[in-house]
Amino acid sequence: MTSSYIRVWLLALLPVSAAAQSSVLLQALGEELDRNFAGLRQKADPAPYFMSCAVTETSAHVVSGSFGSITASSQGTRRFLDVSVRVGSPKLDNYRRSRGERVRFTSGAAVPVDDSPLAIKRLVWMETDRAYRAAAERLIRIRTNTQVKAAAADDSDDFSVEQPAVFVQAPAKLKFSADQWALRIRRLSARFSQYPGVLTATVTVTAQAETRYFVNTEGTRLQHGRTFARVMISAQGRAGDGSDVATSESFESLDPDRLPSEDVLMAGVDRVAQDVTGLLRAREVEPFVGPAILSGRAAGVFFHEIFGHRIEGHRQKDESEGQTFTKSVGAPVLPPFLSVHFDPTRTQAAGVDLNGWYRFDDEGVKARDVPVVENGILRNFLMSRSPIRGFPQSNGHGRRQPGMEVASRQSNLIVESSRRVPEARLREMLIEEIKKQNKSYGYYFQQVTGGFTTTSRAGVQAFKVIPLVVYRVYPDGRSDELVRGADIVGTPLASFARILATSDKPEVFNGYCGAESGSVPVSAVSPALLISEIEIEKKAKSQERPPLLPQPVLSGGRP
Repeated sequence: MTSSYIRVWLLALLPVSAAAQSSVLLQALGEELDRNFAGLRQKADPAPYFMSCAVTETSAHVVSGSFGSITASSQGTRRFLDVSVRVGSPKLDNYRRSRGERVRFTSGAAVPVDDSPLAIKRLVWMETDRAYRAAAERLIRIRTNTQVKAAAADDSDDFSVEQPAVFVQAPAKLKFSADQWALRIRRLSARFSQYPGVLTATVTVTAQAETRYFVNTEGTRLQHGRTFARVMISAQGRAGDGSDVATSESFESLDPDRLPSEDVLMAGVDRVAQDVTGLLRAREVEPFVGPAILSGRAAGVFFHEIFGHRIEGHRQKDESEGQTFTKSVGAPVLPPFLSVHFDPTRTQAAGVDLNGWYRFDDEGVKARDVPVVENGILRNFLMSRSPIRGFPQSNGHGRRQPGMEVASRQSNLIVESSRRVPEARLREMLIEEIKKQNKSYGYYFQQVTGGFTTTSRAGVQAFKVIPLVVYRVYPDGRSDELVRGADIVGTPLASFARILATSDKPEVFNGYCGAESGSVPVSAVSPALLISEIEIEKKAKSQERPPLLPQPVLSGGRP
């Protein structure tokens, strides 16, 4: 996945309680880091000026079922090591990016799950040696390039100095009954057999505990974790013209014991199946430009794609990026009634647990609330420890998937509005706008699955949001009409200017966002948006027809 192609998908992640006891793993990481750093400082040329070690430990239970049968059941624990070595100086080091070049010194390594200090230290020793050699080689090339290539527009340092942090929390623990959930998953997924239009369907429960261990040569020592539990219900069908349709619904909780009752989950299965059945009969959309309402969840993805990625700090320094807002600090970038902040310290909003929360980012910097837009005016960027002009320090948004290098990334995106109206009034305003533009109808985007965006200067500065459930809204009093085959497309600057108002009820979209530092958990919290002009295009579809034969049944006639 390139830096210009960024995608977000649905998921949720939740917090755990704290305790205070350092582990064998954390002690072994710290001791070996100190030994390696001291040795390389004495013997290596160029010598490192900074090093860090991170281990991500994940314990997961997953049970999936389809049409009454268990299709997958697994549990396991894994640990993954990442070592970072910086040579040169904070002013210029081996991590300096050069016109879109993706810097990567470590692909990570699996760590023994038993606490054997010698085995852990040996792995850190080998990974440190490999990372150092790659770092030293690249610094030589960088120093040569700075002598023969034009100077970059942003000559800020390559690394910031931050206060060390020490925080030790007991490793995250998880209670989960796979046998009980297997029985429930069988019953839930069997319900889809009652809906002949559903071709494939899955009900999956996921329970995961994650503990992160981080040490660096500045004195940071961190051991912290979190847990989540989630049920995901999804179904797909195929219309007569070859169009694939799909819907989904999810439920999240702090732990598996507090997930909704089976009755609530069964109602979710019925809603998903009924949506698929309705979409199979629905009319296919035609390309359209006109007024629409985005539900709060859809609006969250909208802001994540068209705005959030463009205020990630490293994109302001990379001259291969579009740099939409690089020179806009202090200037209006959104309507004056909108404010946006990113707060990874929040674990819940609108009664929903947030996926993008954390205590410390992946560079060991403490999480904090970052006001990015205040009353339409751009104030901040999301910063890792890679400075940009005017923003020399991290604000706790350096993030990565294990095995990838850190970049500045989004966390909990929260949209706030001073032009709020009740949802009923927002719909009335949509009808008024449809009539004002002399349109035959507008649209209501109820459910989305994600989206992607292009930020590279070499590509088109555009985005796409992928809806699942969309309704056509008529101004003459007719009932809303379910339609299919619509994708939202557009360009960022034009889209911002067309936001007219918001509802007074925030909603949450939880997901994973994939970009150049890998896949990281994120959330977006937003009220519904009324947009004067939105563009939709027809979704791609296959040439395959639905199955020729009816679905199989048991001898008694039951599906």
